[in-house]
Amino acid sequence: MLAQVHQCHHRALGRAELARRAELDEIEERLAKELAEVRAERDELAVAERVLERVSGQLAEERASDLPAPGQVAGRAVMLIPHREPGVEESALPPDYQRILAAVRQAAGPVMARQVGDALGIDVSVRSKLEPLRGKLVRLVDRGWLRKLPDGRFTTRL
Repeated sequence: MLAQVHQCHHRALGRAELARRAELDEIEERLAKELAEVRAERDELAVAERVLERVSGQLAEERASDLPAPGQVAGRAVMLIPHREPGVEESALPPDYQRILAAVRQAAGPVMARQVGDALGIDVSVRSKLEPLRGKLVRLVDRGWLRKLPDGRFTTRL
């Protein structure tokens, strides 16, 4: 009889162990699935971080290149002069245009192209040196950085 009790008890223990083993297998399967989902999400985050870094870098480059960049006209490099508008600083102009603006601003009043040339150290007696300066002054007028008076003199818009 003791042997029968022992055998019944052994079967009951076996069933309990089997049930617990099945329960643990289910938990392991669920955790393995969750772990795979966590790893997949982590991979997606890593990709998103790389994309964000790349886009941020491109935006930074674009902001830095908001300064005028040389363009091409008839195969020659030309500097693009931005229009004056809110948010566009004078520093967006090429350095020689910044110097022209400064010379006009420092003058006692409206100035002729020759006076700007003198202030910049350009030999204004040579027409081939004066005309490019006059062209730059007119370009600054066209873009809203300077104003040209009816008598041909230039002044700052402010």
